[in-house]
Amino acid sequence: MKALFVNGSPRKNWNTVKLLKKAMEGAQESGAECELVNIYDKPFKGCVSCFACKIKNSKCNGLCAYRDDMRPLLESAFDADVIVVGSPVYFNGATAGTRAFLERLMFPIDTYMVDEDGKRINITHKPVKTAVIYDMNCPDFFMDQVNYRVLLGDVQHELERLFGYCEILYVNNTYQFSDYNRYDINMFPEEMKQKQLEEHFPIDLQNAYNLGKRLSKR
Repeated sequence: MKALFVNGSPRKNWNTVKLLKKAMEGAQESGAECELVNIYDKPFKGCVSCFACKIKNSKCNGLCAYRDDMRPLLESAFDADVIVVGSPVYFNGATAGTRAFLERLMFPIDTYMVDEDGKRINITHKPVKTAVIYDMNCPDFFMDQVNYRVLLGDVQHELERLFGYCEILYVNNTYQFSDYNRYDINMFPEEMKQKQLEEHFPIDLQNAYNLGKRLSKR
């Protein structure tokens, strides 16, 4: 059992990574061989629309044909039995790096072909358990008001369609700065954030641990 954990945050020591590392602990507890990759360590591009994966009799077999610094990560994803992607929420969605990775991961698996019943045909060579962890400033009660469950849920639906299974974990009201006094910010009182960090973030970490353990057992 190989489990890949993809950090889609530019920060390598903050909320997203902490959650992914906890999910890794859970996966390792279940006996999975784990790898954590920081997307922003490498130059990367999203889909370049070469359509090599859509050419008749293409030899891509579900793996992006474009060769750049993201290729080793995509190869790891191709071999993985579990893929967990973590990203902070920037402007109502995942980070640019996360989006670039997902485009390159998903488009070669998807096809423009349908079967006799009109159902889309995928090039998934094996079942893969996937999950997305989103952490955000947004409090949980505000998510429905800004339609986040729909906006962020789109990726979950696509991963589930292509790989067969996907879970999503929302982590709300996160502590964003180590020193709030340095920044112009009054929307999120530091006292509220500190309380959330101390009282609820440990629960979020446990949920991430349970997620990793659960995916590696299914």
